Amino acid sequence: MGLKLFDTTSGVVEVTPNLAEVEAEVQSLIESGMDIMLGVRFLATEYSTGPVHGGRIDSLGLDENGAPVIVEYKRATDPGVINQGLFYMAWLMDHRTEFQALVRERLGPTAASQVLWSAPRLICIAGDFTRYDLHAVREHRRSIDLVRYRLYGKHHVGLETVASVATQGKVSSRPRRRGADASVPVRRACEAMAELAAAVDEVLLGLGGDVAKVERKQYDAYQRLRNFACVTPRQDKLLAYLKAAPTAVDLVPGFTRDVTGLGHHGTGDLEVQLRSDKDLERAMDLFRLSYDAAA
Repeated sequence: MGLKLFDTTSGVVEVTPNLAEVEAEVQSLIESGMDIMLGVRFLATEYSTGPVHGGRIDSLGLDENGAPVIVEYKRATDPGVINQGLFYMAWLMDHRTEFQALVRERLGPTAASQVLWSAPRLICIAGDFTRYDLHAVREHRRSIDLVRYRLYGKHHVGLETVASVATQGKVSSRPRRRGADASVPVRRACEAMAELAAAVDEVLLGLGGDVAKVERKQYDAYQRLRNFACVTPRQDKLLAYLKAAPTAVDLVPGFTRDVTGLGHHGTGDLEVQLRSDKDLERAMDLFRLSYDAAA
């Protein structure tokens, strides 16, 4: 990792990065803060796949959009980590009922009924990866994130996404109102919102090659390792919920709003209201800020 960290408590001392002594140390650290570090709700550790498969999944979780997540850890570099994770992914897709029962037990019936089986994810966390690993993730049709870790002293850990490939689902077009009784202004308003939604989609996907779009019934999520934007359509506007901290921006009434603690579809505490291409231009810096925050 190119990051250099310095302790300025007493003078300036560089904090040397290092790897964990054992793999279990990395696993325990990530599992204790999985929601904050990965945007994944922790479900189980060392989950047995039974006597037939004869293995144990390091960590099982559910991401911000309800997608199943398998997390595999390696202390240093291990060329088998991706294949091991994909082996467990195949098991998971064949045992959906068992996974949903686990979600129901840990997170309740609502979360279990909304598991997003179209976008399961594999996150591999290791000291480093080979060039063959980086190539391999692009050859698979599953969503895979390769994350490099480093420990800095006793109280700091660094995570760096070195490769991220997502399964892109089919983009469903939103139905337009038809019929002789539909007024021209209503049709034009619907068409304008559809065009604005397409423009927002293009902008968010264009922020980086690692951006994935996940479609849910209530919203479209745009994610790197974590969600950085969730877009919900309304009749006269689009609502974008961003990962950027509301306290880090100047809020403008009618355009941006702090929704911390307020219920809404998707994730993010900064609401951006988009009614026109002009609003989209105003939101560009906020989109980039949120994209950076979800690395």
